[in-house]
Amino acid sequence: MSLVRRSTLLPALLASFLAASLLPPAQPAQADPRCPGMDRVAVPGALHQVAACLDDLTTAGTVASGHTDAADWAGLHSAATRNPSGVPGIQIDGYFPDDSTSNPTHGWNHDSQFVIRLPRRWNGGLVVAGAPGNRFQYANDFTISDFVLAKGYAYASTDKGNGGLDFYKDGRRPGDAIVEWYHRMTQITVAAKATVARHYGRPARRTYAAGISNGGQLVRWALENHPELYDGGVDSEGTFWPPDNRPNALVYLPVALREYPKYAATGDPEAHAAMLRAGFAPGSEFLWDFNYRVLWDGTQRRYREEIDPDFDGDLDAGVPFCQSGTPNCDADYDYYARPRSVHEAVRRASHSGRIGKPLITVQGTLDTLLPIRIHGDAYAALVRSRGMGRLHRYYRIEGASHLDIEYDAFPDRMRPLLPCMRTAFEVLESWTAPGGRQPPPSGTVPRQTSGDVANTCSLG
Repeated sequence: MSLVRRSTLLPALLASFLAASLLPPAQPAQADPRCPGMDRVAVPGALHQVAACLDDLTTAGTVASGHTDAADWAGLHSAATRNPSGVPGIQIDGYFPDDSTSNPTHGWNHDSQFVIRLPRRWNGGLVVAGAPGNRFQYANDFTISDFVLAKGYAYASTDKGNGGLDFYKDGRRPGDAIVEWYHRMTQITVAAKATVARHYGRPARRTYAAGISNGGQLVRWALENHPELYDGGVDSEGTFWPPDNRPNALVYLPVALREYPKYAATGDPEAHAAMLRAGFAPGSEFLWDFNYRVLWDGTQRRYREEIDPDFDGDLDAGVPFCQSGTPNCDADYDYYARPRSVHEAVRRASHSGRIGKPLITVQGTLDTLLPIRIHGDAYAALVRSRGMGRLHRYYRIEGASHLDIEYDAFPDRMRPLLPCMRTAFEVLESWTAPGGRQPPPSGTVPRQTSGDVANTCSLG
């Protein structure tokens, strides 16, 4: 896609969506007595949209009706997670104009797909999310959508404009694919706010951003760059791209790819020490093998290809699981030795820490994909350095990791993160309500070892 400058983005979006709102829907839905007004539902700016009246907008109903994709949210929650159900309303699926085709959902082969859900019993609020990882628009359905729909919120999510294993092929220059994620988060927020106002006859009283991992990255950026669109946000284990030479994922992942095999083979103490120096938490060693086999290699190669495609010449995202010393091997990647243009690509995707609305961050101390020292701790320090600490609460969740399926494998050593994200959302609701209640101070939350660990979490 072609990108516009950040300073001109919102006015351009507002103008285009206002113009689009004067036109009839791309595909007008048929009236349904169960969902009054469905034939008038229109998403401004959408190139294509399909509306459906559903007896249940939660995954308890949408899996069977074909209005979600369970594969898109696999692994993000514990098998013991309990979710609400029984929320009737309207679901709108569609896409905005885009020229990339990485999203195959619905057989559309079109990027910038979205989903908007409008519950029959609306509480006057809206929650907007972006997909974690390189997943698509349904990726938050179980973790976020079900939870907020049951509270009465309308819900909207974007696929971020590109996704899948080849997301880095989108865009014209290094960093464009990630920068587009921010554009699409703004786009779905503006469109969803207009859709909600048109459908319910009044604007949303509260709009929150919520996201996990790369979705949390979007929440941070949104509250930094477009706080006027939101009343607050919840960032769960968000990816941090620093605006300076602090370490980022492209610094510690090559260390992991280079040193972990030596540690796994012999217990090499020097390799172990190198892993800890890179940012991996002491005590997380039992998670290293899973992350090596499933996450580290693909993450390093693909994000390095997005930021620094010249490193491996004509290769497409390097050589999987190459050993150190192999030509063009990501295990030997040295971010700090790369040209200035590479650092500029990271800067374009970076965070400023200048949040303009309340933000709550939760991250697990055992996160082994996005080590907490490099991501959560560093971002919280940046926010404080910008003088915005009063708007930020940061809860370090002892024993949680990046994927809650890791908790299922090691329940005696860990706790899942999702319940803490959901508690954080309720804390944010209280914080941003009229006469709002101040949240508990930032800090480390001890690991819960009793009770319903998969569904409860106290932040203090």
